[in-house]
Amino acid sequence: MPIQTYLWKVGDKPEMLEEACLASEKDLENMIVQEPRMLSDDWMLIGRQENTGLGGIIDLLALAPDGSLILIELKRSRTPREVVSQCLDYACWVEKLQSEEIAEIYGRFSSGRDLTDDFKNKFGQELDEDDLNQSHQIIIAAAEVDASTERIVSYLNERDLAINVLFFQVFSNNDNQFISRTWMLDPIETQTATSKPKKRNSEPWNGEFYCSFGHGESRSWEEAVKYGFICGGGGAWYSRTLQLLKTNDRVWVKIPGKGFVGVGRVLGQVQAAKDFLLSTSNGSTPALEVLSQGSYHRELADNEEKSEYFVPIQWLDTKPFDQAVQELGMFGNQNTVCKPTTQKWRSTVDRLKMRFLKFNESKV
Repeated sequence: MPIQTYLWKVGDKPEMLEEACLASEKDLENMIVQEPRMLSDDWMLIGRQENTGLGGIIDLLALAPDGSLILIELKRSRTPREVVSQCLDYACWVEKLQSEEIAEIYGRFSSGRDLTDDFKNKFGQELDEDDLNQSHQIIIAAAEVDASTERIVSYLNERDLAINVLFFQVFSNNDNQFISRTWMLDPIETQTATSKPKKRNSEPWNGEFYCSFGHGESRSWEEAVKYGFICGGGGAWYSRTLQLLKTNDRVWVKIPGKGFVGVGRVLGQVQAAKDFLLSTSNGSTPALEVLSQGSYHRELADNEEKSEYFVPIQWLDTKPFDQAVQELGMFGNQNTVCKPTTQKWRSTVDRLKMRFLKFNESKV
C-alpha cells in the first residue's frame, strides 16, 4: 500500500494542509545539499550530478561511517518502476569505484577539500581505505512510487540488495511550503544489508553477532563489563543495529583500533539511555545516574534519534582493553552490531574461541 502523509495546522479547528509540488528536482537537490540532514544526519555528502560515463548522471552520492557508499536518485513526483532499473545500472558503476576515484569525486564536490580530513571531522574516526566502498546502498527519493516499484524494492531488499525509498512530500500553507520525510522500509534493513560483504566473499551466517564498542570519551569498556551492557549512540546509524539482538544471542565485542575484548549473551531488548537501569548495591538505578567514565551522550538523552541506547549483557568472558585480541586477518566493521556472512568472520570466531575459553560456559 502506498505510503501517504497528511499534515494539519494546529488550532481549535485543525486545518488540513494542501499537498503541493516542488517546481523541479533541482530544487529538492539544492535543499538537500544545503541541509544534508534531510536525507540523514549519519551520512556525508561527497558527490553531486556525477557522470557515470555510461549515459547516466547520479544525482547525489554519500558516504556512511563504515565507508559504504549511498547512491541517491531524486524524483520530485510519482516514480515508475523503471527508476529501479536506472538505479541498478548506476550501481554497477558505483560498485567499481576505487578509493582514488572517490577522493576525486569529493574534490570536485567540495572545491578541493580532502576526503580523509573531512571524514574524520564528520564521524570522529579515520577513514580506512580498506573499508571504503566494500558495499553500497541505493536510495530513491520521491514524492510517491507506484505499487510495482514498492514490490520490486521490497523483493530486492529481502534478498540483501540494499535499496530503500525515501518519501518527500511537500505541503503548502498560505505563502509557506513545508516538506516531510518518510522511509518506505526501516533503515535498519538497508544498513544491515550493506554490512554484508560482496557475494563472492559471502557464506551462510554462523549465528554469531559482531559488536563494535567505541571505548573512549563517549563510553567506557570497564563500566560495560562491571554493569553488563553494550551500547551505541550519537546518531541512528550507530544505535539502530542494536535492534538486531534478541535474548540469548551471543555477541563478540571489538574495540576499534584495539581488538576483541569480550563475548556475552543478550539478556533483553535494546533500551534508550534514559530508561536503562543498572543493578547496584542500592538496587535498580538509572544508568545515567551511575555511569561516570563516559558521556554516554547525556545531553542527547531526550533526542530519540541521537540518544545512547543500551542492551543488557551477561558476560561469558572478557579482557581489559589493553589485552584486546587482534590477529592478522581478523574481521572488523564500523557497524555497532552486524551479522557477518563472510569466511573471515567464521575463521575469526573460531580463533576467538581459543582465546576466550569461557565463551560457552553460561546460558541465559
